[in-house]
Amino acid sequence: MTGLDRTRPVAVVGTGTMGQGIAQVALVAGHPVLLHDAAPGRAEQAAAAIAGRLDRLVEKGRLSDDDRRAAQARLKPAGTLAELADCGLVVEAVLEQLDVKQALFRELEAIVDADCLLATNTSSLSVTAIAGGLEHPGRFVGLHFFNPAPLLPLVEVVSGFATEESAATRAYDTAKAWGKSPVRCADTPGFIVNRVARPFYAEALRVYEERVADPATVDAVLRECGGFRMGPFELTDLIGQDVNEAVTRSVWESFFQDPKFTPSLAQRRLVESGRLGRKSGHGWYAYADGAERPEPALQEPVSAPAEVTVHGDLGPAEPLLGLLKGAGIAAHREASEGEASESCAAESAHIRLPCGARLFSAAEGVMASSLGDAVQFDLARDYEATSLIAVAPSVTASDAALREATGLFQALGKQVVVVADVPGLIVARTVAMLFDIALDALDRGVAGADDIDTAMRLGVNYPEGPLGWGESVGLRRLHDLLTRMHDQQPTGRYAPSIGLRRRVHAQEETVRS
Repeated sequence: MTGLDRTRPVAVVGTGTMGQGIAQVALVAGHPVLLHDAAPGRAEQAAAAIAGRLDRLVEKGRLSDDDRRAAQARLKPAGTLAELADCGLVVEAVLEQLDVKQALFRELEAIVDADCLLATNTSSLSVTAIAGGLEHPGRFVGLHFFNPAPLLPLVEVVSGFATEESAATRAYDTAKAWGKSPVRCADTPGFIVNRVARPFYAEALRVYEERVADPATVDAVLRECGGFRMGPFELTDLIGQDVNEAVTRSVWESFFQDPKFTPSLAQRRLVESGRLGRKSGHGWYAYADGAERPEPALQEPVSAPAEVTVHGDLGPAEPLLGLLKGAGIAAHREASEGEASESCAAESAHIRLPCGARLFSAAEGVMASSLGDAVQFDLARDYEATSLIAVAPSVTASDAALREATGLFQALGKQVVVVADVPGLIVARTVAMLFDIALDALDRGVAGADDIDTAMRLGVNYPEGPLGWGESVGLRRLHDLLTRMHDQQPTGRYAPSIGLRRRVHAQEETVRS
């Protein structure tokens, strides 16, 4: 371990919520901590606020009284930057303005010792650009904590273009010694989390704009079917629509308006209307006292079919066969009806309902409307555990097709919502895009596979890392889903990444050999 010795002071410049949180983490880890803020009196106020939080930790039994007193003795406000001269690490948490941060670090560089690590907590600016004016940028790193810093374990350790390996390793080891779960990444827009997470919001907004489903239904499907802790509409209301949209726009602009990160017009209009979420009392949902939260429209109970016929390999939906058996629905297995065509994969992998209609997984990437009398159902992370399933009938589906599909899932103990027919429905298209963006980040050297999956689990509470999740669904299946979406909307947004195409070709060559 090359982490910072606990006897070396740590300074935090900028004493807002994030700055106080970082200071508390370093303090509880055993370091002397100095607080500095350009605004007179702010550092003293921050020190008092941190002391109050330490008191509450004692009350909750998470900190001993002796440790609390020792920590408070190590915490001091600093009136000038010159007082930070002996620090081993200075973390900046000031305004997200490039010129402000650059000026601060130029001043700090002339004050601190040569072995002092300089770190920025920026979430949106280039670490390389912030360090651009320094004489010794090799010791400069990004330490991106997540709010609230004392509670959330993830820290993105970001190496700028000129960051030395030894500095990044020292920062990583220091964060680990503080009890955090650090991940290492290169300096690219959004780092790991804010880059890879964009499709979670973007696909939900696109589904809403395409009138596939309303926000309450999308949130419910991604929570119950996808296993996400919160749906994207309720989560952006919590984050703040203005904040979330600003991050999306920043990533999009930083990638020179790459269509994969295109912002949503619907979200822009929400921001323009002042409906920013919980903090303004209204976002996608209303938060006034007595406001009722909309719920998805559930299908009325209907009878289940007595038997069905299963054709081909259902892939991630194979667990349904065991559930059908447990529900007393006979499932007769027949051989595949031939190799799936590019336009119609669901011809070979589907459940044939008694009325003759096909019931197939949205993970196949096919619109039900391309198959006549057909219904597709969304991807679920765990078909046994999920309490809700989204289905979409084709535009020419018979009443019997929707009724039998609904009854089948209800017999399995699932509530059913009906959404409009689009490729990938809600969960499948979201997982496909998350996987492809994560895979592209891996192939471009942004971070390692384990770090990407760890960052998404710890940073935004995903039920599973997108790379591991995508592997379980199947590379070929996700590739084909994205390809079909790209064929219908050839803007580049859904075009599979080069890395995904390479891996699919490699799989095909392996099978042929």
